[in-house]
Amino acid sequence: MLHTATFGAGCFWGIEALLAQQPGVMKTSVGYMGGPKANPSYQEVCSGETDHVEVVQVEFTDGTISYEQLLQLFWANHDPTTPNRQGPDIGTQYRSVVFYHTQVQKVEAQALMQQLQKSGYFPGPIVTAIEPAQEYWLAEEYHQQYLEKRHLSSCRF
Repeated sequence: MLHTATFGAGCFWGIEALLAQQPGVMKTSVGYMGGPKANPSYQEVCSGETDHVEVVQVEFTDGTISYEQLLQLFWANHDPTTPNRQGPDIGTQYRSVVFYHTQVQKVEAQALMQQLQKSGYFPGPIVTAIEPAQEYWLAEEYHQQYLEKRHLSSCRF
């Protein structure tokens, strides 16, 4: 059965590339979620005025990869302790957020976040928001599979 997961972990290119290569992930795309404006552009989202987050949306088969495994990859591959920032990328569009699509996803995300917080794995408090999924707006085509395209376009045959 196909399921959907949506994560905001800073710039969407890196987390998309990571998740796209996981067995059981059938499709990834990048886009915007979390703000009230319909069909925002990259420039509008980067302005910080739309309240949207850069997100990766994943379609996966739970028989091969679980939602919990996707969550583990999400938390292990960005800094969930910095509000509105990932490395040099600063702004509300880079905030750490799990957009859940079902109550089961919500419960799993909350449980794993609490477990990580208690473990001391991260040096500070986890600030990742766990919010219900909203309207998903697909980002411009040049953002889709950006790192894969960039790598392939730089190859010389």
